[in-house]
Amino acid sequence: MKKVIIMALLVIGTSAAGATNGKTGKNRTNDNNDNNMEKLELTKQWDKVFPQSDKVNHSKVIFRNRYGITLAADMYIPKNANGKLPAIAVSGPFGAVKEQSSGLYAQTMAERGFLTIAFDPSYTGESGGTPRYVASPDINTEDFSAAVDFLSTRDDVDPDRIGIIGICGWGGLAINAAAMDTRIKATVTSTMYDMSRVNANGYFDSLDADKRYELREQLNAQRTIDAKNGTYALSGGVADPLPDGAPWFVKDYHSYYKTSRGYHQRSLNSNGGWNVTSSLSFINIPQLSYADEIRNAVLVIHGEKAHSRYFSEDAFKKLKGENKELLIIPDAVHIDLYDRIDVIPFEKMESFFKKYLK
Repeated sequence: MKKVIIMALLVIGTSAAGATNGKTGKNRTNDNNDNNMEKLELTKQWDKVFPQSDKVNHSKVIFRNRYGITLAADMYIPKNANGKLPAIAVSGPFGAVKEQSSGLYAQTMAERGFLTIAFDPSYTGESGGTPRYVASPDINTEDFSAAVDFLSTRDDVDPDRIGIIGICGWGGLAINAAAMDTRIKATVTSTMYDMSRVNANGYFDSLDADKRYELREQLNAQRTIDAKNGTYALSGGVADPLPDGAPWFVKDYHSYYKTSRGYHQRSLNSNGGWNVTSSLSFINIPQLSYADEIRNAVLVIHGEKAHSRYFSEDAFKKLKGENKELLIIPDAVHIDLYDRIDVIPFEKMESFFKKYLK
């Protein structure tokens, strides 16, 4: 049975200077009282795993979700931008931070004319929330809507032209958010995971009801241990060194999260991973239940050779309407869409957002 829990956890594991909230140039919260915001420690230096662009202005921002958690984000604005801009909120991959893939996506899309933010989800990175390193299909879907709240109240954003990008596990959460939040006019998912499905069913839907019950038993036993200890056990992030016989896609994760290519000190996957018991809520709460009711545009992007391709293809089957599109990138594997700018279809994303955020 030990192999079963490892399978699931490979996924779940695999005062701010200059920070502003709300309208341009102002420190502002939802009710104009900064005392309601958590006091976050935000780094002042450029500590991303990608180089800084000279085509955009970068700043730190904070905002709060409806559960009272203060989120930290990097904001990128095209230089010499005028008027109200279309805006995009970006998050993911699952277990990453905004200094990794989501920041690269946000900065690149800002170079193409959009005001963008890359945010750390609740309980992770520079964002607030305790206990640390918790994931939740509800709260993390809300994080996207909170980002829309923030963007829609800015003087330099057109509230009718807001989109989102979800990478890896945040791809499934992005579709979940689009099904709930009609303010999201266009959604892009990249190398998507359905975290509810993979935690409940294992990779390639390998778990049956009996194995799932055993997994629940183990996870709930861990809850008892955590309660006794007063701390939360972590899943361990991406294995390092790699165990003998590790699947090739785990080796891919290692090549990103555990090397200079993508390692970051605040990344869960690069370090200790998620709380073990975070898997429980994903097992019990399926995402994508109302994906077929999304009326606004969705672009689903995945690599042809990615182990996770079936998540995107099956999610796309749920979508309805002529404004939905599936794009398979030839020869690409899962993590190619994390940071390979020669593989990530930024031109396609630009044209997609310009078409639907108008």
